[in-house]
Amino acid sequence: MKKHDIWFVLKSFVIWRIAITLIAVLAIRYLPLFSQNFFGGKYVNYITNPLFWGWANFDGEHYLSIAMFGYKNLQQFYFPVYPFLIKVFTYFIGIGLSSYLWIGILISNTSLFIALLGFYKLALFDYSEKISKLAVILLLLFPTSFYFGAVYTESLFLCLTVWSFYFFRKQKYFWVAILGMFASATRIVGIILLPVFLFHLILNKKPIKKERLSLFLMPLGLFGFMYYTYVSWGGFLKFFQTASIFGEQRSKTLIMLPQVFYRYFVKILPNLSWGYFPVVFTTLLEISVAVLFLYLIVISFKKIRWDYWLFSVLGYLIPSLSGSFSSLPRYVLVLFPLFLFVSQKLINTKKPLLIGIFVILTIIAVIAQSFFIRGYFVS
Repeated sequence: MKKHDIWFVLKSFVIWRIAITLIAVLAIRYLPLFSQNFFGGKYVNYITNPLFWGWANFDGEHYLSIAMFGYKNLQQFYFPVYPFLIKVFTYFIGIGLSSYLWIGILISNTSLFIALLGFYKLALFDYSEKISKLAVILLLLFPTSFYFGAVYTESLFLCLTVWSFYFFRKQKYFWVAILGMFASATRIVGIILLPVFLFHLILNKKPIKKERLSLFLMPLGLFGFMYYTYVSWGGFLKFFQTASIFGEQRSKTLIMLPQVFYRYFVKILPNLSWGYFPVVFTTLLEISVAVLFLYLIVISFKKIRWDYWLFSVLGYLIPSLSGSFSSLPRYVLVLFPLFLFVSQKLINTKKPLLIGIFVILTIIAVIAQSFFIRGYFVS
């Protein structure tokens, strides 16, 4: 990668980091708290420094708890690699809740920068420099991209996934296997990397030679976590069975995509409290993202690489199996092939229209992040 390419990625990352910090400052100043629940470090710590503790709101609390105390019952929904890394690196700066949070924030932001480097390098295999740069910008402008800087797994998972695709393109299968193994122990969606890569090899009539057998190591991350939950709580699928406690719309049984759309259009949207903006905003964001990315998957068929397309399809479908789109606006952040596809379509768009798209994305992003920082559920 050339120096000016690295500079572009670094500049984009720094501008994004400054922007989400400013949004957080404004939200703290002007937006009232939602309640005294769901804050990073609990309410007692949050009110002392919301600009710091706010990055661990909602799921961030669980990752910090797992890093500090290990798994408790009903926390099996959260996969182990991210909290394990927090715990390991905390030894270098001392034990304490604030130390765990600092390390979590550092891991997320460092992972994002490395992910952006990999994303840009990977994009250059197939796309021009302009399209690759636009894809990076669109990813950072996406309304839920602030999760990349929070104590969540989005940055780490994107990093592992992008670089596994990069090494796959370079035919360095051992590194693909190692990164895929960690990815499958970071998020359940990591398990799809094996079928995606195998499908690509079969489609291109490439035999599974000795050096490619290492790809079968990738599911070991997930299988190891499943075995741990079986030994600890008597169930291999505890991570799925506990999903229902994180939202009344989630189910303990698999729900197919048409039924999820039916729930939203027939049951949820008609019964919304339209006078309460935070709920309206979040619900409309969920269904809008669901429709948009389904549309992108359909129209990108045969227009992007098969491994990219299959990864996008499975990465979109798996989160919906719990019966809800409630976290989809952040889950789609890792579907990097679709950001490349959109960038390819927008690259020749007239500048006023492109600026208009950027403005709309920015407005939605400001609202979404402001709600998150102040304890309103967003995704």
